Amino acid sequence: MAETTGFFHLIQSVTDFWSWCWKSSNQKDELGRCLVSLFLVALAISWYLFVIRKSKKGQEAQLPPGPRGLPLVGSLPFLDSELHTYFAKLAQTYGPIYKLQLGGKVGVVVSSPSLAKEVLKDHDTTFANRDMPAVGGTIAYGGKDIVWTPYGPEWRMLRKVCVREMLGNASLDAVYSLRHGEIRRMVGDLHDKNGSPINVGDQMFLTILNVITSMLWGGTVKGDEGTGLGVEFQKVVGEITELLGKPNISDFYPGLARFDLQGLQKKIRVSLLKFDRIFDSVIQQRLKIDGKESTESKDFLQILLQLKDQKDTNPPFTMIHIKALLMDMVVGGTDTTSNTVEWAMAELMNKPETLKKVQDELDVVVGKDSIVEESHLPKLQYLHAVMKEVLRLHPALPLMVPHCPSSSCTIGGYMVPKGARLFVNVWAIHRDPSVWEDPLKFDPDRFSSGKRDFSGNDFNYFPFGSGRRICAGIPMAERMFMYELATLLHSFNWKLPEGEKLDLKEKFGIVMKKATPLIAIPTPRLSDPALYA
Repeated sequence: MAETTGFFHLIQSVTDFWSWCWKSSNQKDELGRCLVSLFLVALAISWYLFVIRKSKKGQEAQLPPGPRGLPLVGSLPFLDSELHTYFAKLAQTYGPIYKLQLGGKVGVVVSSPSLAKEVLKDHDTTFANRDMPAVGGTIAYGGKDIVWTPYGPEWRMLRKVCVREMLGNASLDAVYSLRHGEIRRMVGDLHDKNGSPINVGDQMFLTILNVITSMLWGGTVKGDEGTGLGVEFQKVVGEITELLGKPNISDFYPGLARFDLQGLQKKIRVSLLKFDRIFDSVIQQRLKIDGKESTESKDFLQILLQLKDQKDTNPPFTMIHIKALLMDMVVGGTDTTSNTVEWAMAELMNKPETLKKVQDELDVVVGKDSIVEESHLPKLQYLHAVMKEVLRLHPALPLMVPHCPSSSCTIGGYMVPKGARLFVNVWAIHRDPSVWEDPLKFDPDRFSSGKRDFSGNDFNYFPFGSGRRICAGIPMAERMFMYELATLLHSFNWKLPEGEKLDLKEKFGIVMKKATPLIAIPTPRLSDPALYA
């Protein structure tokens, strides 16, 4: 206790001195400031580590194996930008569970089905919290959303709202007309670009963003105003995902978070203000027309506002919760789905025989004299297998959202300390040759039996996670992926621009992206021009 008290006194002295230096300095170099900051706290941290080493020695012996790293920074200088493959390579040396010292944080990586089961099922409650990054807490209104809220009554309330009121099948059925309208608009846009190269990822992002915002407040914002909001959202979402993907010193050295050395929290606060202004605008419009008779289906915002007015919710459902959930839908539902559709298009164009099987199925189920409707989707069994195979090879979140144990816990015979950042490398598990035959091959037929699903009970295959924190938006993601991909492949043929080669390299980030965007040329596949109206 005396050593700990002394450590915090020393840290306080150092941070006070740093604050004085900061105010006195005219230095504008961000990296330089960060290095100065790290140097000023180095002695304090080194002293602390030295003092507690003996008392922690017995505990250290129980920690998973892993690289030793350097003083103060640990393994941070050695991290590869392609973190999912870097972690997979380390597993070949240190085994399916190992630790990394990430600055002042302990990181633990698991990459086997059995260990994933221990974390996500056997000790689900212990690992039900998330390790919230500084910028994540800022953009989520202080962590008041379903992603970052700690496990407890408030999180259970938010989960209930999402699953029962917004993302359940009945709620999604009620706003089908809004999705249908945006998909048909996409078809018309692509038909107008007949024979011209398009950026598939960008087109999918904008379409899915329009679908989501239409479902959120489709009955509130109409016409040109709605289109303008879609363009503005696309820009802001891009800013947010970029900031969320940047390494942040505040996350590796929590004691320095209040200084925001890289200015990332300040930048993402600007994005939050933009979102907040848009949210306030659509909420005010909804409140003005609320109570008027309408024959239109309820959009999600109307449902959420009605829930807020109910007095019997415990804990209460507030306006901050509404905005945080809107943020989750817009940010979390766009990049993940649009990138997965882009991956599917790329893999299918790389396998013409597989693409032909998909289009043959579409011709049988939908026909060439009709358009794809969501009612067709359950009958498209081979396309469903394509979706599963794409999510096996290219899971949207290759390392999932990091978990954070609420107490020290034994996993695989090793102790994972309380507060550690735990990564589940689902990308590596989905490519494990001991589990999957020819794991690097794109082969939808491996899912032809229909046995594997997205329930999270199969720890060889869980692209949407598992346990209490399994993705709440699976029904919506499944519908949107299938509906959009089926429409693209039924209405158009696709080819690469002359002289271009298909590149299937990955780029690690918040979501799994293609290293190079897919540029492809659509040509109408159906004979009746009226089907593109």
